[in-house]
Amino acid sequence: MEMQQKTLRRAHISSVGRFLPEKRLTNKELEKMIDTSDEWIVTRTGIRERRILEPGLGNSYMAVRAARDCLERAGVAPEAVDTIIVATVTPDMFFPSTACLVQRDIGAIKAWGFDLSAGCSGFVFALTTAAQFVESGRYDRVLVIGSDVMSSIIDYTDRATCVLFGDAAGAVLIEPCPENDFGIIDFVQRCDGSGEPHLHMKAGGSRKPASMETVKNREHYVYQEGAQVFKVAVTQMADVTVEILRKNNLTGSDVSFLLPHQANLRIIKACADRAGIPMEKVVVNIDRFANTTAATIPLCLYDIVVEDKRVKKGDYLVMSAFGAGYTWGSVLVRWWEDW
Repeated sequence: MEMQQKTLRRAHISSVGRFLPEKRLTNKELEKMIDTSDEWIVTRTGIRERRILEPGLGNSYMAVRAARDCLERAGVAPEAVDTIIVATVTPDMFFPSTACLVQRDIGAIKAWGFDLSAGCSGFVFALTTAAQFVESGRYDRVLVIGSDVMSSIIDYTDRATCVLFGDAAGAVLIEPCPENDFGIIDFVQRCDGSGEPHLHMKAGGSRKPASMETVKNREHYVYQEGAQVFKVAVTQMADVTVEILRKNNLTGSDVSFLLPHQANLRIIKACADRAGIPMEKVVVNIDRFANTTAATIPLCLYDIVVEDKRVKKGDYLVMSAFGAGYTWGSVLVRWWEDW
């Protein structure tokens, strides 16, 4: 009987936090830096401005503040956290992990942790990893943070990529759900390494370490073949959104909110249309924050849970993402409590 009880234990999101840098970089300001226009950016991406972190502060600066916001909202002391997972592709440094720096700076003296690299799918991969830790009965509080300083790896002379990204951090606390019919219900996740040539960073790793030549050739920035990535992202993000609903005998009309990765407004609309979810149920903040990689979905969650208080007990939420790798996935959540 005890083993059966462990099997039934579900995890849920008990708190949300975020951190947004103060500096805003608008499309109008980008017009002065590169050959682009506000109209071009808005029409093709839906982005109007993005946040930029002050140079030298690093990812952990944002992650720590999002974590503190999340824990304070939950009324949970840092010492009560068991595990910290930071989803990111822009750590402060190769090692130690950003999770270690967060653990130290928030005073989570009993926690262990690690970074998870899955590009823009990082948060959904980290969320489901945390859920399984809690479901196993081994841990009761796992802090999941999606945090990226994309401005640190963006070439601001490349008009195809520099308009797309911003900096931010979002955090959630994962705890056991008091009712087993609620919480993180299911997930579908995929990866396909054949996408590497189309979206990657050319240098800086062990295959091509940093050198005077790699710096001169501007190989430490995001390289993206936009048309190819767009084509795959539209299909795959929609596919897993539909799949997670079918797996759980749901339709788009059963979904209260779709929280899609905020890469491009056209991708978001295509995903919602395929899943039969009207746009009034789709959370969109790409206009304000752009693509913050691992932070986009927790920022969306913050918008509807903390700021707007639109989520109610029993609501079905679907979180879907697509990122470098390629990686993609979708998570089904049945919200447990009104906030």
